[in-house]
Parts: sequence; structure tokens; C-alpha cells
Amino acid sequence: RHPLSHAHACQLPLSGEHEYWRARNLLKSEARTLQHVLPFNSLTRLRLCSIFTLPAFAKAARESSAQAAAAPGFIEGAVLAEGRLVFWTRTSWENEAAMKAYRSAAAHGAVMPKLMDWCDEACVTHWEGAVEKDWDALYARMARDKRMSKVRKPTKAQQEGRFGPMLRWSPEQLVKK
Repeated sequence: RHPLSHAHACQLPLSGEHEYWRARNLLKSEARTLQHVLPFNSLTRLRLCSIFTLPAFAKAARESSAQAAAAPGFIEGAVLAEGRLVFWTRTSWENEAAMKAYRSAAAHGAVMPKLMDWCDEACVTHWEGAVEKDWDALYARMARDKRMSKVRKPTKAQQEGRFGPMLRWSPEQLVKK
């Protein structure tokens, strides 16, 4: 019995073993291609130390969003102001290389070192898979899979690898292409 499904096996011409193996290899190739089509997702959570850093952070966030929208490989994204000086970003990319190229270039690359001083809490997570837009599900993913980022003056929560419940007070702002 061949490992192909009945539907696929019925579609094969009856010209022998060669056609079976050609079809089998084609199906394997298609499966590998589908694995690489899944987006690479990035989720960040930042909490600012002080309201005095908010204007510079807001400017950098706008510039980074514009950069993302124009970046090769960008699929979609959004920024969420949670309240209590906490901000989330979610972005989806064609692949990890596209996200990394964006991360270290232009406005985003310039602001990343400043976040160590501007933030007292910071974490990130990445995954390959379907784009997630539900903020409750994103919060759960971050709580489960987070990687804490380095900040100069971490809160006790940051030091313990935790953060409080999400208290959304505004809708997400989509990053528009």
C-alpha cells in the first residue's frame, strides 16, 4: 500500500512505479514549501521608567512603525498602548531574516540602545506560525514564552521575570503599509 492518500493515489496515471515516486516527491516538496510560508512573528512589551521619556519614545515609535511598513518582508503589525507607560508591538514578517534586517536598521536600530535607559521592563518573544491578533492570546503567549531584555534599572517584576495583567485603555494602532 502506498503512503499517498486515496484521493492522490486515484489521480496518478497507471504508468507504473516511476509516476508514483514522482508524485510522492512532488507532495513532499509542496509540504516543505508550505513550512516556509508561515510568517515569523515578533511581540514586544516595554514599560517606560518615566513620563519624561514619553515624547522621545513616541517619536521613535512613529519612526519605527513607518520603517516597518516600508521594510521588505513586512506583512503586518500593530502598536498597543496598554496604560501605565506600557507599550506592546506585534509584527509579522515573511521570515526571520526580514525581521532581523528591520530590527538593526535605520530608526529601529538607532532607538534600541536607548530602550535600556528609557525602560524598566522589557521583554520579547518570537514564533513561526499564524499571525495572532487577539491581545489576550498575545498576552498569554508573552507570559509563557518571553525572553527578558536587558534594562539598566529593572523593576522587581522585571528581575523576577514577570509582569502585571494587561490593562488596555486604547485600541491597537495598525502599522499601515
